[in-house]
Amino acid sequence: MTYQDTIDYLFTRLPMFSRIGAAAMKKDLHNTIELCASLGNPHHQFKSIHVAGTNGKGSVSHMLAAVLQTAGYKTGLYTSPHLHDFRERIKINGEMISEEQVIDFTKRIQPMIDELEPSFFEITVAMAFDYFAAQHVDIAVIEVGLGGRLDSTNIITPQLCVITNIGWDHMNILGNSLEEIAFEKAGIIKNGVPVVIGETIPESKDVFLQKAKDCNAPLILAQKEYTVEGFNSSEQMLHVTLIEKSTQRHLQYDLDLPGLYQTKNLLTVLTALHQLQQQQWNISEQHIQTALKQTKQINGLIGRWEIIRHNPTLVLDVGHNEDGVKQIIRQLAQCTYKQLHIIIGMVKDKEISKVLALLPADAVYYFTRSHIPRALPEDELKNKALSFGLKGERYSDVNKAISEALENATAKDLILVCGSVFLVGEVDVKKSEQANR
Repeated sequence: MTYQDTIDYLFTRLPMFSRIGAAAMKKDLHNTIELCASLGNPHHQFKSIHVAGTNGKGSVSHMLAAVLQTAGYKTGLYTSPHLHDFRERIKINGEMISEEQVIDFTKRIQPMIDELEPSFFEITVAMAFDYFAAQHVDIAVIEVGLGGRLDSTNIITPQLCVITNIGWDHMNILGNSLEEIAFEKAGIIKNGVPVVIGETIPESKDVFLQKAKDCNAPLILAQKEYTVEGFNSSEQMLHVTLIEKSTQRHLQYDLDLPGLYQTKNLLTVLTALHQLQQQQWNISEQHIQTALKQTKQINGLIGRWEIIRHNPTLVLDVGHNEDGVKQIIRQLAQCTYKQLHIIIGMVKDKEISKVLALLPADAVYYFTRSHIPRALPEDELKNKALSFGLKGERYSDVNKAISEALENATAKDLILVCGSVFLVGEVDVKKSEQANR
């Protein structure tokens, strides 16, 4: 098989959550356990950090991996979903798994695919673990796909667990209350393994405390370790001043992830790194400072308040749920522009009304969709939006919507693409960068 044949096989042969939603989910870890057993249990052959949460887990995972790599460790990184290339999911020291290694793994695992009928995600997790073991990584940062307790990644016993936050998302799978969602996320907590909690809310705090107590796991709250004294952002950098509560030291960090919501993720990352330092990982303050300035360069993180052109400004952000869009609105409040244009597409199983209720009525809207079965048709999204006073036209493709927005916008306007990871993933970045030049 060629690489394209292999990818087509994986995408069409296996149930894929991004395409069909909850029907692709398995209610236990049986398949992942069996797949990894057939591979010699590769997840037992490397150390790991496990990262869960409603929002921010991708950014936190990339920042942690960047720091560990900068500190000299051979670092694996498993994240999902990908935006442009399947291989974005599996990286070592910022380099994607090769096409040949994807082909080889798929050939080797085919008999198990026929026997178990696993999901796409179960196969990609097994592929990542097999690759990290074969390449003898020092440590791998493993991002949870969805939830935690029943996520395929949850067969690892990591050095450290991290839960960024709890918010409303995937309620059809994780539960209809924040307590229930927190319970699923807390499922990654392991016996005796320290767990860092980035943000707590009244509904989640007791759930985390009880689970950590049951597992005899040290629990560290990032909000008790640091406080944000101030911040400001430029187009490409976020400058943050923190106070370390135990010493009252003032600390300054520059992040190449300019979204204001990264201030919360920074607290989580620093608290997690402190735990790793206590475990004798050789991570210096200079390693941290250097890595955070170039996380995008090191690991290729994209789609987080990513400015891809100017005059007018065009921004991509993968925010897609209530909490994520709240952070986008907060970011917009810090921006200067003449007219706001919002290109939005969503998937059917999100809390669409809660997101639409947050969006500004004075923006010009371009309703569109990604090309996956889960996508909400653009005409339905337009009709829903109209009931919230949001007006605009519909487009069958995000790039058509961008072209129209660029035609309509003046040099001082701001164009934002948001609402779905998959929508952002379909943006033709090179074409958008060059348009109207």
